[in-house]
Amino acid sequence: MKRSFVSLLLIILMTNSGFSQRELIHALPASLGLDEAYIDQKVDSIMNMGIDSLAFPGAQLLVAINDTVIFHKAYGYHTYDRIEPVKLNDLYDLASVTKISGPLPALMKLMDEGKLDLDVPFSTYWEPWRHQKDKKDLTLREILAHQAGLVPYIVFLQKVMRNGKLKKRFIHHGSGKKFQKQAYDDLFVNDRFERKIDRIINRSKVSEEKKYNYSGLTFLIFPRLIEQITQTDYQTYLNDNFYQPLGCHTLGYLPSTKHFVNAIVPTEIDTLYRKTLVKGWVHDENASLFGGVSGNAGLFGTADDLAKLMLFYQHYGNVDGKQLISQKTVKEFAKVQYPENENRRGLGFDKPLLKNAELPLEEAYPSPLASADSFGHSGFTGTFVWADPEKHLTFIFLSNRVYPTREHRALYDLNIRTALMDVFYKALDNSVKN
Repeated sequence: MKRSFVSLLLIILMTNSGFSQRELIHALPASLGLDEAYIDQKVDSIMNMGIDSLAFPGAQLLVAINDTVIFHKAYGYHTYDRIEPVKLNDLYDLASVTKISGPLPALMKLMDEGKLDLDVPFSTYWEPWRHQKDKKDLTLREILAHQAGLVPYIVFLQKVMRNGKLKKRFIHHGSGKKFQKQAYDDLFVNDRFERKIDRIINRSKVSEEKKYNYSGLTFLIFPRLIEQITQTDYQTYLNDNFYQPLGCHTLGYLPSTKHFVNAIVPTEIDTLYRKTLVKGWVHDENASLFGGVSGNAGLFGTADDLAKLMLFYQHYGNVDGKQLISQKTVKEFAKVQYPENENRRGLGFDKPLLKNAELPLEEAYPSPLASADSFGHSGFTGTFVWADPEKHLTFIFLSNRVYPTREHRALYDLNIRTALMDVFYKALDNSVKN
């Protein structure tokens, strides 16, 4: 009775807030001709091996085929003390999955509307770069495909710390007139620090050698660019144009301020900056210095919400018969842009290795059975999302592999996510053969 009342209350609240009541369809693997025993045995084995190898204290996996969720299961606990088990509606820090879940759909929509052009200089829209000789001619296509020669990452945290302590002119333990951006429970950033970040980005070097080099630098800029073009608050724009129509009830920034009933999975025990367990606030330090709202990181969400988003991409911008982004634009963003330069990336999206189908599982990324049309993104905290329009498969993996420290790299070393994905592709292939 209590659960029914809470569910009803949530539905009322979401209806009043304008959220679509879109729910995912669930069915047993056998209903689609898949070998359920094979899937369960393989997935359980890989997940348990990951936990035993300290790849993550807990994780969950959601897989949909033909728009139907045929697998959604949680494993392990939030932390290694084994107190709170992972639940299917837990919220995770999505890290770099933010890039394709936040700014990217907005950029696609603005391109649809003729407000952005991939092949004119980015400085056409971002005025500070017009005065930077090495940046003024870079195009949005080059930038989104990580082909522009920008530096991969700048550690802005170094600018707010000295000898292991926070500089008071940049960070206060409490809000104030000039300290409005909240970075953590009791940490507030000077509003002027954003200008310092911009100056550092403007002066950062650009490589003359145009080759694939992953850079999240402009994703720090994109939210403000979107606000500039749309004259709308970035978070409001995402909610109104994407999250609400898709029925993504939890996908968003700053979950600690939103009083969700969902548990939030902790990320890292931060011994450098926040000096505590990071939970409910963005793990990425750069996004934190933007008050937790950034294009490179900062989004939190459930597996269900990510599945809705990736199914939307898998249908090339269509949801329930409505085209939120044109098919042409999504297909352009989801295709490899510079294969002649050995660059596998799409526009914002990650793609399979260029000769992935020819590689053994241990060397492939992702599964060698994934189609060349498939795309997605991974996140530093241990998240991974993928959509395969050709094989109608959606894959969502969520973990907090950075707990208790980011030095935990077994998730990568054991190739866990690729191995999990391969299970479902093989199950699909076997169902076709049978």
